[in-house]
Amino acid sequence: MKVILLERVAKLGQMGEVVDVKPGHARNFLLPQGKALSASDANIKAFEGRKAQLEATNLETRKEAEAMGDKLAGQQFIIIRSASDSGALYGSVTTRDAADVATENGFTVARGQVILQAPIKDLGIHGVTVRLHPEVEVEIELNVARSNEEAELQAAGKSIQELAAEEEAAAEFEISELFDDLGAAADDFGSDDEGASAEAPKSDDSEEQPA
Repeated sequence: MKVILLERVAKLGQMGEVVDVKPGHARNFLLPQGKALSASDANIKAFEGRKAQLEATNLETRKEAEAMGDKLAGQQFIIIRSASDSGALYGSVTTRDAADVATENGFTVARGQVILQAPIKDLGIHGVTVRLHPEVEVEIELNVARSNEEAELQAAGKSIQELAAEEEAAAEFEISELFDDLGAAADDFGSDDEGASAEAPKSDDSEEQPA
């Protein structure tokens, strides 16, 4: 099906181009969202009459998107989730989660503007694309962690594997210290017993026995 694009559409073309798309894509996405019109002679003629207005509107919205993009680009947002010791999430982080956390932090982002290649299913810092305008995209980061403390460590550059290794090493050190303390206590107890034996009064065999 041939349509004329009313704005730039990723992987399809620029405003004013006539492109061939699958009928389902046109009916379910391009046409209802006002991104395109069926490429009939009447619609092409109507577009030519509106082209200057559409270009001016596009330029204005692009400038607004660029201004917001300057503030949003590079931002890192924390998302707290439950996960296994290996870092696998119990569930996943979706486009809605990304949009919600950005909005909570003062940026108006809709779910449809967030681009994920696949749902996020592991702890860590993940890069995400936000399309603010057909011609403006920025990158943000989602710091997915089990706690704010863990998020801070991840932001400092430590991976979940490194954190797990540090926790394991700390646990082993505590166990080692505990055994050392128990061993020292046992040595002290043994020394006290020896001292007590050495100081025990001896029986006096020289005492005179009664006649």
